[in-house]
Amino acid sequence: MTRSADVQELIDRFETEADRDRPEEATPDVGIVMGSDSDLDAMYGAYEALTTLGFEEVTDYDDPPASRFSFETFVVSAHRTPELMYAYGETARDRGLDVVIAGAGGKSADLPNMTASIAYPLPVVGVPVQEKSVDSVIGMPTGAPLVAVDAGKSFNAALSAVQILSRAHPELESRLEEYHDDLQDEVGAVSKRLHEAGTERFREER
Repeated sequence: MTRSADVQELIDRFETEADRDRPEEATPDVGIVMGSDSDLDAMYGAYEALTTLGFEEVTDYDDPPASRFSFETFVVSAHRTPELMYAYGETARDRGLDVVIAGAGGKSADLPNMTASIAYPLPVVGVPVQEKSVDSVIGMPTGAPLVAVDAGKSFNAALSAVQILSRAHPELESRLEEYHDDLQDEVGAVSKRLHEAGTERFREER
């Protein structure tokens, strides 16, 4: 089967980056991959979580963002572009990635599983894009681990990825704690408003 020019260009790019000797700060820490651009709405939560925690997106390897922590995003289909998926997973560690978030939909949501197998021992967090994808994503055999979140919960997948990174980067641990504290403050403020306004008024004003 003949590869398209774009697929070949991406494979070459991954392999070139894997051979480069770049400082850790200049390479993306997290990779986000999805089986189709139709999965982007479900996977956008990962983007939101990472940017909330101060990560920036890499769109040009030769011009990395100023932020110490960054991520990259690609569409990689396990069924339509298996060679691209293999190149992505095989080069992930050498390109500087520390964790991958992989999402896929449908009943044959194989991208997270295959990425975890190819990129092993790099940790992969799987995101079933739809409810019907859950069984496929979590169905890895013993010895081939995959961490997974519930359907559509890519925001949580990104938080899990940052938790993994935070073991080596105390700065990220502090950001996670600050984010969690903000969540508690929001709940406390809502609870206070509900109590003081009463249920009916709170509902009207919400």
